[in-house]
Amino acid sequence: MVTLQDLQEKFQLLPSRGQAVFVHASYKSLGGVEGGPETVIEALVRSSSALMMPAFTYDTMVSPLAGPPNNATAYSEETRDLSTDTGPIPFRPNMPVDRDMGILAETLRLRPDAKRSLHPILSFTGVNADFALDRQTIYDPLAPIGAFAEKNGWVMLIGVDHKVNTSIHYAEKLAGRKQFTRWALMPKRIVECPGFPGDSYGFDAIREHLQNDVDVAYIGDARVEVVPLNRLIDRVKNLLKQEPPALLCQRPACARCKAVRDSL
Repeated sequence: MVTLQDLQEKFQLLPSRGQAVFVHASYKSLGGVEGGPETVIEALVRSSSALMMPAFTYDTMVSPLAGPPNNATAYSEETRDLSTDTGPIPFRPNMPVDRDMGILAETLRLRPDAKRSLHPILSFTGVNADFALDRQTIYDPLAPIGAFAEKNGWVMLIGVDHKVNTSIHYAEKLAGRKQFTRWALMPKRIVECPGFPGDSYGFDAIREHLQNDVDVAYIGDARVEVVPLNRLIDRVKNLLKQEPPALLCQRPACARCKAVRDSL
């Protein structure tokens, strides 16, 4: 059984200790944790100067009958009836984090000292991270990651791989890769959300380009990796400059990766 002391000791051994840390995590990967998800979040808060996690809410997404071309969206097929109970859910600040983000992100959101940004699809949540959360706008949804980069922050992956590493999306944008437009339901209106990133299924290919940049620890059953955020961003930008199709997935049905290839 992993304890708070175990977690703190391991986090203190990593070079990210005492720094701004952007975390993607699988709680189940740790095995048993004494005190549950709250223990993991408490250890992360204590071992970092600022902690942030994605708090995305995909259930708010809607699609109009028509929109921009080359947007990886089949508008007429994706439109849902907003008058039914089975349609999308209007965004609200206390909306639970999407289940794909994991229970640790929701646990962080629920902390009394946590704050959440207000993007209706791509919000972030954190403690001592106001400097980043306040940077987000509807036009620049990934700006909080840039704010962490300015603080020489770190990316931490707990029991997950780079397929969930949102920071790579930020690096893609800096490299000039095609972005998309999506729409979100608010209580009284629908909001257009530009700057929506592409697919991440191919992101684990960045691993071979980070071999000298990653520090690893093992906590319970989980492999924990940390990488300097600026180093990651530089590696992605350089890779995309040399190989523009890099990090795209090979799935035939992936409309976003196809749209990016078509734009190159």
